[in-house]
Amino acid sequence: MIDLLSIEIPFNPNLVAGSFISISWHGLLSFVGVAVAIWMVSNAAKKENLDPDMVYNTAIFGIIGGIIGARLVHVIDYWGVYASDPTKIFAIWTGGIGLWGGILGGWLGGALYAKYSGASVGKLMDIAAPAMFVAQTIGRVGDVINGEHWSRALDTFWGWYFTHPDSPARIGAERFFGDPERPVHPAIVYEMIWNMIGLYVITKLRGKLTPDGSIWWVYLTWYSIGRFFIQFLRLDDVKFLGLQEAHIIAIIVLSVSLPYILKKVRIKQKK
Repeated sequence: MIDLLSIEIPFNPNLVAGSFISISWHGLLSFVGVAVAIWMVSNAAKKENLDPDMVYNTAIFGIIGGIIGARLVHVIDYWGVYASDPTKIFAIWTGGIGLWGGILGGWLGGALYAKYSGASVGKLMDIAAPAMFVAQTIGRVGDVINGEHWSRALDTFWGWYFTHPDSPARIGAERFFGDPERPVHPAIVYEMIWNMIGLYVITKLRGKLTPDGSIWWVYLTWYSIGRFFIQFLRLDDVKFLGLQEAHIIAIIVLSVSLPYILKKVRIKQKK
């Protein structure tokens, strides 16, 4: 029985669903998030007097790296689905991306191009960090509509449940709880809130840290900490020791970002 105080999510996860092409809300809003991020980075680059062509080219390589990384992380996490038919790996239009892969793949692709072009990699990383928080949050709105993630049950007024028959979250509730409309944690919303607090933090830190690139490392650290703990509310496959894939990636990222911050990052001295 549904708690009347719980929030109903009734949306069709697909904006377009046809025999030849399907467009999910998550896919559309991920595209919007990337477009907004490029716009933000472009504006910030002008203030830093960076070459706009170099910035746009870096963004293109970042997007390519992000797409490859996002798909790769998803395929690894759900290898059991793709092992029987590896051709599905390339059918990215059917859905299935991993945010961690998008972040790290985009970072690697953009940084390698920036390094090759002789640009200031650290400055580009710093202006990209706020845009990443915004892009991730816009993309997560698509996750809300799509009901893409399975979460633990929740008996409070902010729990939500999904009523559209094609919603993956509804299928997950049936699988885990035997009730397709069981209210669950809005874990994605927790992450969105964490991202917006992080955006505020790094905005306040802009121009106050040295060396260049420090804001990016703060962004990575902030996101990793939040994602690690929020992930315990999600019901993704456990890999080992009770940890899901996102937990493991967060630990790996923190093992690099935290030592870097402690060793390298300093507050700029006022002149």
